[in-house]
Amino acid sequence: MITCYLRYMIDPSKLKEFEAYGKMWIPLVEKFGGQHHGYFLPSEGANNVALALFSFPSLTTYEGYRQQSQLDPQCQAAFKYAEETQCIVSYERSFFRPVFS
Repeated sequence: MITCYLRYMIDPSKLKEFEAYGKMWIPLVEKFGGQHHGYFLPSEGANNVALALFSFPSLTTYEGYRQQSQLDPQCQAAFKYAEETQCIVSYERSFFRPVFS
C-alpha cells in the first residue's frame, strides 16, 4: 500500500471553491481503485494550507490512476475547475507507506 499526501497552498478567499474541488476528486480517486481518506481544510492556525490523503494498493496502481486521469473527462473537468477558479496556489506531493503492528 502507498499513501499519497498532498499539501496545498490555497487562496484563503477561495476556500469554498477549493472545497468543491476536493469533493470532485474523492469519487474520482475511488473510481480508479484508490481509497480516499479525505480533504482537510484550514480550521485553526494557517488559513492557506489544506491537505488530502488517499491510498492505492501499490505505486504501480497509483501510476495507472495518474495516466487514466489525464484522459478521463471528469478528471479533466476537475483540473479545469481548479485552473479557472485559481483556488490552488501550489501543491506538493509525497508518498508514504504505512506501518502496522
